[in-house]
Amino acid sequence: MSDDPKVIFSEGDGQDEDAGSGVPLRARVRSLGPSMTRSVQAVAETVAADPAGCSRLTVSALAARTGTSEATVVRTARLLGYPGYRDLRLALAALAAQQESGAAPAVTADIAVDDPIADVVAKLAHEEAQTLADTAAGLDLAALAAAVTALATARRIDIYGVGASALVGQDLAQKLLRIGLVAHAHSDPHLAVTGAVQLRPGDAAVAITHSGATGDVIDPLRTAFERGATTIALTGRPNAPVSHYADLVLATSAARETRLRPAAMSSRTSQLLVVDCLFVAVAQQTYETAAPALAASYEALAPRRTARSPRP
Repeated sequence: MSDDPKVIFSEGDGQDEDAGSGVPLRARVRSLGPSMTRSVQAVAETVAADPAGCSRLTVSALAARTGTSEATVVRTARLLGYPGYRDLRLALAALAAQQESGAAPAVTADIAVDDPIADVVAKLAHEEAQTLADTAAGLDLAALAAAVTALATARRIDIYGVGASALVGQDLAQKLLRIGLVAHAHSDPHLAVTGAVQLRPGDAAVAITHSGATGDVIDPLRTAFERGATTIALTGRPNAPVSHYADLVLATSAARETRLRPAAMSSRTSQLLVVDCLFVAVAQQTYETAAPALAASYEALAPRRTARSPRP
C-alpha cells in the first residue's frame, strides 16, 4: 500500500513550487523527516537549513559535509521531489536568492526554560504559523475532496483517536453533528472496534493518529475497512501502518518536537486545520440541509449562552 497514489510526496512532485517559494521544500523535510533514515534526514535537514551554502556544493562535497555518501545525497534529492541532485541545487539557489532579497529571518522555535513570556508567545506563534503553512502546502487536494464527498454522503461516520488526537476527533464529530450528520467520536478502543463492526458500505470512518502507528486507532480502522466503509486517515506519516487500511490519506505536518513541545502538542494544530477544511467543505456540499441544522442548533443552545443570575 505504501507505493500507491495515496502517498502525498513522491518523486517529481512540486519542483517549480519549491523553486518559487521554498515552503513545499521545508514542508517535505518536516513531514517526511521522521520516516527518513538517519543519513537521508541529515542531508535533508542540511539543505533546508542552508540552501545558499548547499547550492554551491557538488554532490560529493555535500556528502562529505553531511557525513554520508553520494548515493544518499541523490536518494534524498529524489525523495524531496527532484529527478536528481542538479535539480535540487537549482531549487536551492532560487530559494537562497529569495531569502537574500529581504525575507525576514526565521524565528527559532526552541523554547528555553528561562525564556521570558514574550519570547514564548513569539516562538509558539511562529511555529504554529509554519505548521499551518506546511500542512496546507502538503495537502493532497484530490484526497481531501474525496474525503469530503465520503463524509457528506455517509449514513454514519465513526471517528477514532486516542490522547490528544481524541480531542481533535471530538471536535470533528461535534462539528458534523451540528450540520445534521450522524457522527460518533470514539476514544475507548473497545467501543471503537464494537462500533466499527456495525459499519458497512456507504459509511465512513476517520482515524486520527500523528504517528500513524497507534494500535488502538488502527484496529477499528482495519475493521471498518474490512466492512466496506470508506476509510480516511489523518496522519503525519503517510507511509505508516494506518495507511494500509485507509482509502484516503490526509497528511498533516508538525513542528519539531522539543522537551517543552511534545509531538501531541505540535501535531494538534495541523490536525485541527484539516478538520476545519473537512467541515467547511462538507457544509458547502450539504448546504441545503446544513444551514437549517446549524440554525436549529444555534437556536437550541442560545439560552445556555445567557448568563444566569446567581442564586441569593
